Amino acid sequence: MAEVILMPRLSDTMTEGVIAAWHKKVGDAVKKGDLLAEVETDKATMELESYKDGTLLHIGIDKGGKLQVNDLLAIIGTPGEDISSLISGRSQQPAVDSPKKKPESKEPVKSNKQQTTAIDISKMEEVVLMPRLSDTMTEGVIAAWHKNVGDAVKKGEILAEIETDKATMELESYKNGTLLYAGAQKGEKIQVNDLLCIIGEKGKVNVEAIVAVAKSGVVPSSTENKQPSPSEIQKTVSQPAISNQQPVEQSTNGRLKASPLAKKLAKEKGIDIKTVHGSGDSGRIIKSDVDNYKPGSVATPLSKVSGGIDILPWSKSNTDEEAFTDAPNSQMRKTIARRLGESMFAAPHFYLTMEINMDNAISARMQMNEFGPVKISFQDMLIKACALSLRKHPAVNSSWMGDFIRTYNHIHIGSAVAVPEGLIVPVIKFADQKTFAQIATEAKELYGKAKDKKLQPHEFTGNTFTISNLGMMDIEDFTAIINPPDSCILAVGKIKEIVVKKNESFGVTNVMKVTMSCDHRSVDGAVGAAFLQTLKNIDTVNHHSQWGREAIPAKVYNPWKQAN
Repeated sequence: MAEVILMPRLSDTMTEGVIAAWHKKVGDAVKKGDLLAEVETDKATMELESYKDGTLLHIGIDKGGKLQVNDLLAIIGTPGEDISSLISGRSQQPAVDSPKKKPESKEPVKSNKQQTTAIDISKMEEVVLMPRLSDTMTEGVIAAWHKNVGDAVKKGEILAEIETDKATMELESYKNGTLLYAGAQKGEKIQVNDLLCIIGEKGKVNVEAIVAVAKSGVVPSSTENKQPSPSEIQKTVSQPAISNQQPVEQSTNGRLKASPLAKKLAKEKGIDIKTVHGSGDSGRIIKSDVDNYKPGSVATPLSKVSGGIDILPWSKSNTDEEAFTDAPNSQMRKTIARRLGESMFAAPHFYLTMEINMDNAISARMQMNEFGPVKISFQDMLIKACALSLRKHPAVNSSWMGDFIRTYNHIHIGSAVAVPEGLIVPVIKFADQKTFAQIATEAKELYGKAKDKKLQPHEFTGNTFTISNLGMMDIEDFTAIINPPDSCILAVGKIKEIVVKKNESFGVTNVMKVTMSCDHRSVDGAVGAAFLQTLKNIDTVNHHSQWGREAIPAKVYNPWKQAN
């Protein structure tokens, strides 16, 4: 029986899609999981898979053509089947059917062919979609479920922990009910705005229909009024990911049952397709199986040497075999690659390096830590110094916006922190208005949250300038990639002793190199150089310090300048 495929909404803002390519032509056999077409949305070009077996009987538009969301994209059925009513029926109805609008009259259906209805599940009260928990998030990984299917859920209770590209965040329920469906198991990922779960009253929510809409964009009319039984509800829940890496028997007459796209993705990811469990018809491996593939507890088996000793595959001792280990990229690592790649190749970088004498800064820090209630780090001093310098050079405190340059009146300093998964930038907001003690206390708290992956979105967004400090790792100087949307980032090296001439003799002094990366679209060389000159000479201790002149000796008022 023929089935209509409508143009799905492939992003939260998508209203129409352009056919970038058809991978099947009319008359071709199509299997579940086969790649049908590539659809260009407002955000990306995405691949559209078939969710049923059959023959491609009709395509709604040729390559390069544009379709509105819910327009007729294709019809799949059996060869020779009459689809004229389906084509004419779709051409006469509006592009988007309102789920709240009831038909004024009901005419008997004269054809036995299955009808379809477009439904926007995002407007259903029972549906919970994957939220965008950070400004750069495109997908989330289920770190843990706090509720199981069938559990009662109350408003405000923790449903799940979601790993984003920057932190692991708790997701609270915004309604009361029963958890009827979970869109993914622990460790699996879901795209933003995809179906995360369904919460409602058991027996009164058509789980099967909602899941069908989420997967295909349409729901068969035969299921619209059907109330699923408890056993049917259970079948809609994703099965737990299988971590056994032993080859799976999925072949027929020596042929592996897998979609072409699944084979292509497995090859790109370096996954042995024979170890992937298929969830398609008769165990067929489809794209989602490869996407959700999770290695077992031991990523790579131990290699055996001739002496019978187990060794790690990356060990070079006692073996001449080549080996490597593949580790899947975390959400954070994917975002770092994407955002900094975009920054490096979109923003024309130039670099300014300056050496700053740190003798008085070292002395000032020692005295502040002796007299003050909070321990001050050199990074805290840099945050304050940069904030005060940005006041005098607002052009550096800016963003390139394409048609205009945005200059910020507020000063929010991002301080890059290394974590096992990559890099994250907690933000000290209104840093120019805060004392050393306030900056030190806030920074310590944010760094702790960053390492525990507990930062909230407002704590790692909004930066107008960023500092990346590798001095504590014995790096003398380096260049950093601009952290969007900033126009500049300051790379800070270690403080080191050098021999200098002092009067008629020689002595030792402490210096620190800083290199500022600038976006030449919004900041010119002279502007950046002037900022660094101010930074070098800024009197941070005398600006809004918690301790006044009585606490700090006069000789250390300017912590950056060399003592006389």
